[in-house]
Amino acid sequence: MATEKIRSSVGLRLIVITVLSLVLLIPAFMIERLIHERKATRKSAVWEVSEKWGGSQLLAGPILTVPLKKQYKDDKGNVTTSIQYAHFLPDELSIQGDVSPQIRRRGIYEVVLYNGKLKVSGSFPHPVINDLGISEQEIMWKDAFLSLGITDMKGIKETIKITWNDSDLTANPGIKSNDVIRSGVSTKVELNETRKSNTFSFNVDLNGSQELKFVPVGKETRVIVSSSWNAPSFQGGFLPEKREISKNGFTVEWKVLQLNRNYPQKWVGKHYEIQHSAFGVNLLMPVDHYQKTMRTVKYALLFIGLTFMSFFIIEILNKKAIHHIQYLLIGFALLLFYTLLLSLSEHIPFGYSYLIASSCTVLMITAYTKSVLLSKIITSVIGVILSILYGFLYVLLQVEDYALLLGSIGLFVILGIFMYITRKIDWYTVIKNEGVKDHV
Repeated sequence: MATEKIRSSVGLRLIVITVLSLVLLIPAFMIERLIHERKATRKSAVWEVSEKWGGSQLLAGPILTVPLKKQYKDDKGNVTTSIQYAHFLPDELSIQGDVSPQIRRRGIYEVVLYNGKLKVSGSFPHPVINDLGISEQEIMWKDAFLSLGITDMKGIKETIKITWNDSDLTANPGIKSNDVIRSGVSTKVELNETRKSNTFSFNVDLNGSQELKFVPVGKETRVIVSSSWNAPSFQGGFLPEKREISKNGFTVEWKVLQLNRNYPQKWVGKHYEIQHSAFGVNLLMPVDHYQKTMRTVKYALLFIGLTFMSFFIIEILNKKAIHHIQYLLIGFALLLFYTLLLSLSEHIPFGYSYLIASSCTVLMITAYTKSVLLSKIITSVIGVILSILYGFLYVLLQVEDYALLLGSIGLFVILGIFMYITRKIDWYTVIKNEGVKDHV
């Protein structure tokens, strides 16, 4: 009979075990897809909350813009008029702010929101147009305006009142020119040739979620941000010059010069994408359990293979056969560890989730081993092997930067142990005698 042949043949059993290991990768891939779906559900929940509160915010500006009336004559002598815009950036830009984080829940998911209270100040030199190829007759000084880019306008909580020199102005939604900024507020300003410098200051009360960035439009830009959030991630084109991070929060300071970015202090038209130079802070959640769970699933084949190999060697050394259905049940128990870990980690910290899921898996398999093989010694050996494997995997998850190094060393040690244990097995004799006497 085919079943009897598989039972008695070491070679065939080894082939069946290998095939079962590969077959079990199918539900492992399904678990990976489940993790992606849960992660997508979380992103959807974050988006729903952020969409109503205010999304990731990028503050760009202020930028001084002066319209130009350009006239062109075609081949037939017809004159056409078009409006272009000359853009001027400030000499000095200072931004100081406090970011107050808030945690909101959407079902079982947590969303990081913030309210930023920012004080912006600085100065513009009086615009010089000679080196831009603009004639005095073309420029429309009376229509000059100041614009401030804000990514998500829903996040604005208070009216933005701008102090321009000695005048108090109110910012209005929208910008006449989309050359540089596509979303934000603006206001007309008065330019006086007798002034060599034009000062400005205003406050911005802004709601956002997770990320807050700034564009260094100043000849010298200084940004100081403080918050009670203790797990910041600094992003963008520039790292902070100074930083203080503690369990009570963080305070950071950036200093960026015009030489550090790839656009000038003035130009005409839409030649530059200033958003690419943005920098800022991301208020990260301390732990991304989906990412860690996904990393554990990557080791599914290794876990299944090592566990099956352990049982197979026990078969050879103890002359007892384990049915392929029993191998399959053990494999399913190993896979249920990942779904248990995923579901628990959505409610409790990842470390506790891992401890509970791995403990339950080890207890289930060792109890099953005891009932099948009826040996306390073998049961203890399997329990120790599984405990070491799950402990080793947890260490790999904690030291991501050294995971490859530790994993390579671990596999080398495991292979050495298997070689040591099986060093006295005469495989020719085992295969010739066709393996086992007892069938469980």
